Amino acid sequence: MNTTDLKYKLEQLQSLKAENEIVEFKEAENNYDFRKLGKYFSALSNEANLLGKDCAWLVFGIENKQHKITGTQFRRNRVELDSLKKELADKTSNRITFIEIHELILPEGRVILFQIPPAPKGIPVAFEGHFYGRDGESLGALNLEELERIRNQNTENDWSAAILSEATIDDLDPKAISYAKERFVVKFPELKEDVNIWDDLTFLNKAKITIKGQITRTAIILLGKSEAENYLIPSIAKMRWILKTVQNEEKDYDIFPPPFLMAIDKIYEKIRNLKYRYLPKGTLFPNELPRYEPFNIREAINNCVAHNDYSKAGYINVVEFEDDRLVFSNNGTFIPGSIEKVIMQDAPEENYRNRFLANAMFQLGLVDTRGGGIKKMYTNQIKRLFPLPDYEFEDEKTRMILTGKILDPEFSDILSHHPDLAFADVFLLDRVQKKKDITDDELKYLKKLRFVEGRKPNIYLSHLVIEPLNNEGLKAEYIRNKGFDDDYYKNLIIEYLTKWKEASRKQIENLLWDKLSDVLDEKSKKIKIQNLLQSLKKSTRIKLDKGKKWELH
Repeated sequence: MNTTDLKYKLEQLQSLKAENEIVEFKEAENNYDFRKLGKYFSALSNEANLLGKDCAWLVFGIENKQHKITGTQFRRNRVELDSLKKELADKTSNRITFIEIHELILPEGRVILFQIPPAPKGIPVAFEGHFYGRDGESLGALNLEELERIRNQNTENDWSAAILSEATIDDLDPKAISYAKERFVVKFPELKEDVNIWDDLTFLNKAKITIKGQITRTAIILLGKSEAENYLIPSIAKMRWILKTVQNEEKDYDIFPPPFLMAIDKIYEKIRNLKYRYLPKGTLFPNELPRYEPFNIREAINNCVAHNDYSKAGYINVVEFEDDRLVFSNNGTFIPGSIEKVIMQDAPEENYRNRFLANAMFQLGLVDTRGGGIKKMYTNQIKRLFPLPDYEFEDEKTRMILTGKILDPEFSDILSHHPDLAFADVFLLDRVQKKKDITDDELKYLKKLRFVEGRKPNIYLSHLVIEPLNNEGLKAEYIRNKGFDDDYYKNLIIEYLTKWKEASRKQIENLLWDKLSDVLDEKSKKIKIQNLLQSLKKSTRIKLDKGKKWELH
């Protein structure tokens, strides 16, 4: 937007009688709390989705009654203002951030207009793992009905299930159909005799690739002849393998149209899974193994096929780098939102971008709809003492980077001596070896385990003392150090007040003290409890009466 367009947009927003679900005004005279900003971002983004709007607006430098310009000094330095995009992306699901941050310098004062995108179709936006919404001008948790309404957007219109009325079984590759039958029998051996007597169309119906004999987009993607891709126009179904140097220069490439059932194997064969040798600590005998676990390669390719947003007309890419990296990418946001959520919860995702396609791939043994495939990739890397896979979510694309070598010998040494480390611990150690940020509490925790040394930002892994961490005492210590999510503590407070009607600050401290992380000292625990109470107060769930007792609002 140019300055004239921005001024016109601001006048439109100011003319509103009151704030609404997709517009919020804040004076933000000097500064503004980052966590509050993040919550408003989540809420406004989700509401823009629900209302079918192309964006929402958070405006600084405007008072919220008469909508007069008051001016704001929030992040006067433009570089610091722009850095807010990354800071927010680090805390939101799928790394969604502002469309743009607009700045207007007017005679009445400086105004900042944060342009917020709607939540992607079928994917509510979370900030720090929580979904927020609006009820008029009020900010709060996104209610269950709205949450489900967004999530169900994917299932209401499954692109992959659409029937192509002009296509026939003659548009499918006979060799691909034959191979599909082989895979189906491997998945369901008890149906082998039945498959032998089914004609092709009966098989395709039974394997849930066609619908009542009609050709679906899924059938074309998995089994279609290469020229049958034209039925998908303007969408694209193509896979591309690229070989690149360490300097990101392209050395070779190949492109694969449908049938993807055959193309998956062809791309797998392209990847040079060479031997890797390394010398473990304390021995003169090297270990030798393939750089990449075959399951991980196939799982990553299959996930790209199953979850690609074909309507965006982009290629599925598998990029092989000569410095022992594979990068798998597809169009579309990562629907679960957080890879940690998938690994830690160890539960199947309830929503799929291409449910019909994913189910057909399950029938052929290509994907595991129970949700265990991604976790198995992480487990395989841990067993190999290699870095964990990295997921990146930017520009509505999902990328997964698989490393085929040891990055930090100390990381591998820790894993080899502590095979029962919790996933949460391995995630932290992996972040350290990759020079990524960790919180102060996480640093204290790793230092307590004697896995790291140094001070921020120069933290490094150091495995000087070998101690078994699989005994019950240290398992309990891990839980005590980790603590719980803020919502857990807030719910305890609400339950206490529901039962006993009121509580003093001391009673709240007695309730929570032993449940807070042991990493926190006495002062930090008091601050933590104060922040929890203030958060509940600001959300109007509790209030402080005249006798200085907390009670439900």
